[in-house]
Amino acid sequence: GGEAGRSLQGLPRQVSRKKLRSGGLRRVRLWDPLLRGFHWSLAFFVILSWCLGQFGPAKMTLHFWSGYVITGLLIFRLVWGFIGPAPARFAHFLRGPGAIRDYASHMFLRQPSYWPGHNPLGALSVIAMLAVLAAQVTTGLISDPDDYINVGPLAKYVASSTRSTAVGLHELGANLILLLVLLHIAMILFYRHW
Repeated sequence: GGEAGRSLQGLPRQVSRKKLRSGGLRRVRLWDPLLRGFHWSLAFFVILSWCLGQFGPAKMTLHFWSGYVITGLLIFRLVWGFIGPAPARFAHFLRGPGAIRDYASHMFLRQPSYWPGHNPLGALSVIAMLAVLAAQVTTGLISDPDDYINVGPLAKYVASSTRSTAVGLHELGANLILLLVLLHIAMILFYRHW
């Protein structure tokens, strides 16, 4: 079971409002400047790629270049998740099913949880976003929509059926990314106002 007062790496999981009012807590910057830069760069290029894919010109050159930047950002995040400062490491915020269940059972109590970094559900969201973006980049690299213009640079290395399937998966991925971004924004609003 999960007691509300249990601690995580020495930090209180939930803190009373009295302690908060008494000044016993202080706000800290948990994520390093590189991770913050990664986040906002990824947000910019994902939005740019999505808009170019939906509304952009027929020739997708800018969409491709934006996708290449996203690829580089994803590689950075993967490496930084293992060698970056402790709060940036995947081991810092990934939790098992028990922690996820415990957190989910307390998240509507209208009490701050004070998780250091991403809470267990937020960690799942991070992994989901990174995985969907990696799949999106992969399908974009091998897609061939049969228009002879917007062929992914690696499409010639896979079978014709794989290239065609990748086009459909790339379109599905765009919708999944939109859903995950909207969920991300909704959860930020939930935590700010709940």
